[in-house]
Amino acid sequence: MQNNKISRVYLAADHRGVGVKLYLYEMLMAAGYEVVNLGTDDITTPVDFPDITAKLADAMLEDPDSRGILVCGTGAGVQIAANRYRHLRASRCYQPEQAREDRFHDDINVLTLAADDMDIEQTFLCARAFLESPFDDCEKRVRRIKKIS
Repeated sequence: MQNNKISRVYLAADHRGVGVKLYLYEMLMAAGYEVVNLGTDDITTPVDFPDITAKLADAMLEDPDSRGILVCGTGAGVQIAANRYRHLRASRCYQPEQAREDRFHDDINVLTLAADDMDIEQTFLCARAFLESPFDDCEKRVRRIKKIS
């Protein structure tokens, strides 16, 4: 079960999400988070989102107190790929309130973002809400999460 202490934040993106990922890296480092850039940093060479998601899943498996942020063009591809892994609970968020609610109710540990559809500043607001929000670990929420993890 994820707790509310974050060891580090893993960031990964496909080629369409590089700009957002690099922006988030700088902003989160400036905010005092330990951030690990898992790539890609190349916008010209296509990278398949399942591959970059697998890299993040592997890192988070070894670091259970971490959180992850994945970026692709729509945010949907990386969300689908991330939710294949039993230790990941990913949600695509467009608003900070949505990220807060998804953390509080469903203990998401991966935020997915849409590089093509979001204002870049909004991605940072969503990331901060995701990272700063606690999980409500009441019995019913813990019970439900155990059923999917």
